[in-house]
Amino acid sequence: MQTPPTPTPRSASSKVGGFSARAESGPRRRSARVRLVTLLATAAALTGLAMSPLTGVADAANAAANPYERGPAPTNASIEAARGSYAVSQTTVSRGSVSGFGGGTVYYPTSTSDGTFGAVAISPGFTASQSAVSWLGPRLASQGFVVITIDTLSTLDQPAARGDQLLAALDYLTQSSSVRTRIDSTRLGVMGHSMGGGGSLEASKDRPSLQAAVPLTPWNTDKTWPEVRTPTLVVGADGDTVAPVSSHAEPFYTSLPSTLDRAYLELNNASHSAPTSSNTTVAKYSLSWLKRFIDNDTRYEQFLCPLPAASTTIEEFRGNCPHTG
Repeated sequence: MQTPPTPTPRSASSKVGGFSARAESGPRRRSARVRLVTLLATAAALTGLAMSPLTGVADAANAAANPYERGPAPTNASIEAARGSYAVSQTTVSRGSVSGFGGGTVYYPTSTSDGTFGAVAISPGFTASQSAVSWLGPRLASQGFVVITIDTLSTLDQPAARGDQLLAALDYLTQSSSVRTRIDSTRLGVMGHSMGGGGSLEASKDRPSLQAAVPLTPWNTDKTWPEVRTPTLVVGADGDTVAPVSSHAEPFYTSLPSTLDRAYLELNNASHSAPTSSNTTVAKYSLSWLKRFIDNDTRYEQFLCPLPAASTTIEEFRGNCPHTG
């Protein structure tokens, strides 16, 4: 059998934005790259797009692929910060002015220059008021979300009722609130602490169109959630004696469909009440999850995949990587 002739080397080409990029060698390759970057810089200047500091390539493709990105490119410091890049305003929602939940507080980016934002409703736990989760309101809003922390109709409400009230709060936000024009009603999520966390699972089960759920040290008598279709981050605490992870957070997580984008974060040296006051680990990963799935912002994937390692604040982190949603 004859040896086939060696093909003549040819340069490979690909499209970047509207320009053809050709892979070449030596000085010719470098000069081609200079011409390409110059053309892209000109296009960026004309359209107002930013240039990547790492590649020198305009972010046109990213902007076109995901119009929901909000805020600057994230860093570890920015997602751990107490406040993000947006100035935040807030408004009180009285109990008597709404139906289906007990009122609350809305936190929202003051600026409207970036268009609409995703929205998140957050429920407190058994016997608690919105003050137990209020720290999350301005923290998440300053990163580019409209957030409502709710009071429940009764502080004794069980998880199913809290799930219904989270959905009622989202409906209020998107349909009749004073900030409804700031919200994209297709990009919604839920969070909650304890029975409120169990309520966020209930809400996800009842409304599969939700984009993200973050149950925080959740409590629920229902231990299995195969019906959930919402990307879910379950946060447990190794020292939780009210909702021990072995009978709450862990079985909740493992019962979610294996094909679902899901994760389990167990806080190290933490109690059931850990999410009720400012907590950098809770905020960091909750924010990353909400950004990744409500805003479809893959810039935050780096903080979730590869899975974070155990540390002084993380006992364990499980999940499926890379994410598919």
